[in-house]
Amino acid sequence: MPSMTLEDLSSHLRKIDFCMLCTNAGAGRIATRPMSNNGDVEYDGDSWFFSYEDTRKVSEIEGINDVLLTFTAPPSLLGKPGIFIAVEGSASVIRDKAMFEDHWSSGLERWFPEGTETPGLVLIKVSAASIRYWDGEENGDVVVSS
Repeated sequence: MPSMTLEDLSSHLRKIDFCMLCTNAGAGRIATRPMSNNGDVEYDGDSWFFSYEDTRKVSEIEGINDVLLTFTAPPSLLGKPGIFIAVEGSASVIRDKAMFEDHWSSGLERWFPEGTETPGLVLIKVSAASIRYWDGEENGDVVVSS
């Protein structure tokens, strides 16, 4: 059975802007919210998301950093199912403005009007520990280098 590589996965993720970020909300609950890749998808096992620091997701990540990202691409015009991708990993909150510059893309001003100088801006990095996919014809794990 053929197996998808990290490079194959990256080509799929480039076409998917939004994913769902799932965090541990405590008391056995899971919190989920949409997040945008912002077009920053030369995927190497790390995903990057901008956020405001004073959000529940940042508090949850700083408490328990195990997270799940789920991505879905729609079916093709030819009827082939889209792809479903689940990334389990650990998240960290970055406050380094140099890193903000590395991952900033135009259009983010919609949510962060002062760019990388927006007060309370943080960057969330999700490092994959395991990745599973299903595309209607094939499913499997993608090997993530440590």
